[in-house]
Amino acid sequence: MKRILPMAVVIAAGAMLAACNSSEQQATTTEVQHEAPATAGQSAVQDDESQKNVVQVAASSPDHTTLVTAVQKAELVDVLTNAGPFTVFAPTNEAFAQLPAGTVEGLLKPEKRSDLRNILQYHVYVGVLNADSFEDGQSLGQVNGGRVTMGVKDGKVTVNGANIVASIPTSNGVIHVIDKVLLPQ
Repeated sequence: MKRILPMAVVIAAGAMLAACNSSEQQATTTEVQHEAPATAGQSAVQDDESQKNVVQVAASSPDHTTLVTAVQKAELVDVLTNAGPFTVFAPTNEAFAQLPAGTVEGLLKPEKRSDLRNILQYHVYVGVLNADSFEDGQSLGQVNGGRVTMGVKDGKVTVNGANIVASIPTSNGVIHVIDKVLLPQ
């Protein structure tokens, strides 16, 4: 009997340790689950101290509401809020209004998302190119795989014939405001 009692104590102690380890693992797993990041992307990060990124700058502009809506519908917000760097040729609302009637509304439909993405990605170059770095005839490879041609004449800079009317530095690149929508070939 003396041998059975110590053996029973050892077994009971082992069972208690196993139960404690299981509880600790469950607590650790629960903690990890609570600490897991939300499914939102970079655009969900709240930062009121840093310089605004290209999406934040465009969203704060009353002249770019159509562009911002298009970026949202194309699900490109998180991409354009990342570190970049990006050079974005940003058409104004007036530029979008120059397109044939119904074009913008059609592109905003869910079934046209890939066409909209293609057009928007045609407005983005990976890297930072300031207006003074462009050369006449310079060709740039855009995110969608297409190419745009820069024009520089008498101090005016164009991209595929669209005038760059303003340039705005951002935390992840530069925005060049343009007066026409660029359409891929």
